[in-house]
Amino acid sequence: MQPTPHDHDLGLQADLDTLIRQTARRRDALRWLVAGGAASLGFAGCGGGGDDTGSSSGTTTTTTTTTTTTTTSCSVIPEETAGPYPGDGSNSSNGSVANALMLSGIVRSDIRSSIAGATGTASGVPLTVKLQVVNTNSSCASLDGYAIYLWHCDALGRYSMYSSGITAENYLRGVQATDSTGLATFVTIFPGCYSGRMPHMHFEVYRSTTTATSFSNKLKTSQLAFPVATCQTVYATSGYTGSTANLAAISFSSDNVFSDGVTTQLATVTGNTTDGYVATLTVGVSV
Repeated sequence: MQPTPHDHDLGLQADLDTLIRQTARRRDALRWLVAGGAASLGFAGCGGGGDDTGSSSGTTTTTTTTTTTTTTSCSVIPEETAGPYPGDGSNSSNGSVANALMLSGIVRSDIRSSIAGATGTASGVPLTVKLQVVNTNSSCASLDGYAIYLWHCDALGRYSMYSSGITAENYLRGVQATDSTGLATFVTIFPGCYSGRMPHMHFEVYRSTTTATSFSNKLKTSQLAFPVATCQTVYATSGYTGSTANLAAISFSSDNVFSDGVTTQLATVTGNTTDGYVATLTVGVSV
């Protein structure tokens, strides 16, 4: 009985067939090696197996998330007079101290109606006022939990608690706390223009609603101004008797408060007389 021959004993044809099969296997192995290397490079480019910084030898894009809202730049808003009608406990009306800050319900967003037993409501073109309080000593960081006391005249230029005919009213006065973005929002009406002053609103800044009970606790008193073109449009509607003529007789340069500059006090206003307006202003304070 002859032994079973090995492969190398099967002749020339068998050797050629074996060589062809081995060459094919090498080519397949090479293709898998190349493909595998490319895939590894691709995963590495997506950060797989590395850290989460996304760093590379090319351009790096970094996304930062923060819970503190800041503006790109801010300035301390000027200190201004509270005027003769503040209702913050600093003066009197009708023989008694006028302090709306002590009224029940004074902390509110909608300030169009009177509170604490008074029933009057101011009429006029709707206006939402948004004041964002920021800290100029901390890269314009928003000030959460602060408070703003806002007050202004009605469409006829009268101030509640003081002006003849509405001394028993306290509308167009209110306090709002700032939210996490430093924003305090009020729903009110566009103020009228009375003789001798550009249209404006008054406000005081407090550290909190609990300290917003007397002028003695205030951090800042200032005023907000409006674009002239917007005022002209509003005063062309009914209800603003005398405002058009009063506005035509005054300017920012002749106003006794805004004549030294109004850049940081001029609100940005959008909207129309039908749907109402929105006025926004950044209020920079140093705390």
